Amino acid sequence: MAVHVTVWDDRERVAGSRARTASTAPVTTAAATPALFVHNIFTWGSDSTYGFAAQRPLADSRQLLLMDRQGYGNSPDTVRSDFDADAEDIVEVLGDEALAAGPGGTHLVGHGNGAVAALIAAARRPGLVRSLALIQPSAFTAAAHHPLVADLLDRVRDGAPGIPEEVTPEQYLRASTEGLGMEMPEPTPRRLRAVATSMRERPVWEADIPLEAIRGAALPVLVICGTWEHAPAAYREHVGLPLTAVAESLTDSLGGRLLRVPGYYPHTQEPALVNAALREFWD
Repeated sequence: MAVHVTVWDDRERVAGSRARTASTAPVTTAAATPALFVHNIFTWGSDSTYGFAAQRPLADSRQLLLMDRQGYGNSPDTVRSDFDADAEDIVEVLGDEALAAGPGGTHLVGHGNGAVAALIAAARRPGLVRSLALIQPSAFTAAAHHPLVADLLDRVRDGAPGIPEEVTPEQYLRASTEGLGMEMPEPTPRRLRAVATSMRERPVWEADIPLEAIRGAALPVLVICGTWEHAPAAYREHVGLPLTAVAESLTDSLGGRLLRVPGYYPHTQEPALVNAALREFWD
């Protein structure tokens, strides 16, 4: 397999704990469809800052698979991170007999740029996907008709400068966090490697997202986005408003359900709300 996958499965531990405190027979773990999580930039699957560490409680009822995209976490380096390559890696994980749920597919969750890859993977192999949950998807091209998104795409395609070669990953991380009024995470080697990969990532505005194939597969879709009212003003204006427009557009075009969560990083800032929504969606 081309990428690393962290596997969390706490069902036996939880069942054993319940059995020790119950007067009835020991609890057995029931089969449940696993869930595959695909992360955004600057992070990796099990990261507690931007990744899915706060979703660990969901492993009490099913196996969670946390994929590190190429160049992130424990996955191999890559010359350039690419959503099409990520989509192929997702398909490979979904089709792995040791991890997949078998007939009916696996629940697929993607955040940000990881949601773009998840959408493409679901379109390519919908039979491997049981459901699709998208957390603030960066699928701008799928909502290019919206004025806010169209303005953003015009800016980045025509006038946005590239990252100068002399800018270091630590400088880029600082500018992307403190420069927008947010706290900068500790610049550990693992974090800076993720940032370096993100700096070289293929722009998501080049993605061709085949929504028709997903609609044709009739996959259940949940879209989760922040409300952004307390986000730093610059971050909200330049990132939050277009992401909200994308979330609303995808919900409509895919016939999904939209969940609005306080804040601007739903699964890390409000994990209880997001986890409860995922449980309900999967059940």
